[in-house]
Amino acid sequence: MKKLLALVLGCIFIGSNLFAQDAKPPVRFGMVGLHHDHAAGFLPRLEGRTDVQLVGIVETNTDLIARYSKRFHFKPELFYPTIDAMIAAVHPQAVATFTSTYEHEYVVETCAAHSVDVMMEKPLATNIKQARAIEAAAKKSGINVFVNYETSWYPGNQAAYKMVHDENQIGDVTRIVVHDGHRGPKEIGCSTNFLAWLTDPVLNGGGAINDFGCYGADLATWFFDGEKPVSVFATARHIKPDVYPKVEDDATIVLTYPKATVILQPSWNWPFDRKDMEIYGRTGYVIVPKPELLRVRTAGMDDEKEVVPPAISGALADPLSYFAAVERKEIRPTGLASLEVNMIVVEILDAAHKSVETGKRIAL
Repeated sequence: MKKLLALVLGCIFIGSNLFAQDAKPPVRFGMVGLHHDHAAGFLPRLEGRTDVQLVGIVETNTDLIARYSKRFHFKPELFYPTIDAMIAAVHPQAVATFTSTYEHEYVVETCAAHSVDVMMEKPLATNIKQARAIEAAAKKSGINVFVNYETSWYPGNQAAYKMVHDENQIGDVTRIVVHDGHRGPKEIGCSTNFLAWLTDPVLNGGGAINDFGCYGADLATWFFDGEKPVSVFATARHIKPDVYPKVEDDATIVLTYPKATVILQPSWNWPFDRKDMEIYGRTGYVIVPKPELLRVRTAGMDDEKEVVPPAISGALADPLSYFAAVERKEIRPTGLASLEVNMIVVEILDAAHKSVETGKRIAL
């Protein structure tokens, strides 16, 4: 009986030790800015999570502070006037950035001085000059800089990548078509704070091209293993100049690769919200019409079939899971979120603007 009791107690002790080892402290992070409406979609994800902890927010706009404090029950002491002040007070391991795209360079350079990682909303930068400054600051300090795209966490996109890239189910890719956008940021009710910089050619780097062209450029660069297109040709239109007088609200961007063509169609003029992709190969195709649906036809099939992709778990399940995994050094930023891929994304967007301005194909 004594031996049995000792064995049970020993198992309990071992189990409690294993539990203690598995129970990891939450990743402490701060937010920089609330001028990006994606912040309103990001914050509800924190509810009920134990792997991350919001410890501070850098914001000085009193209207935004009041609005977010009321909605999410934030206390005044959570807010700080500068990045330096927040880092000195609460020592975050990383920050999530919800500023204008133009401010990403400043945020990264400031955080790099404190060895604090940065996750920002897409795209990485307004232009390649800013992107290179971000890259230089990240490399010099050794911090991680990675980019959050909603489409990174779509089960359909992850499943399509596995079928096309890893399993070669449709043969060599010959064409990708990506549609992204909605009726327009003003039309769908974006906040005035968001609109003020999203429709500014300096603070956003452009209009629909930067806002939605980045999604397709990111996906294409991922599918082609970081390969740059040979050339970029783009056209842009001002369909609603009375609403968006300073920036383009519709564009078509053609990326030419050695053996494939990618067509990006970013627009603030779609009748409905859309972020869908079509991938064509030599022997079949995979279409991702919705985040959680595929339409597939491969060699030997008489017709296409619908496939519901498996749910994503682990680090790729959502931006916060990815954020926590990076900060715990369980993974390093790769693929869609990585700095390397997003440097190419910005180069593509830069070339698209140059093509629109000159009417010429831009060689990379």
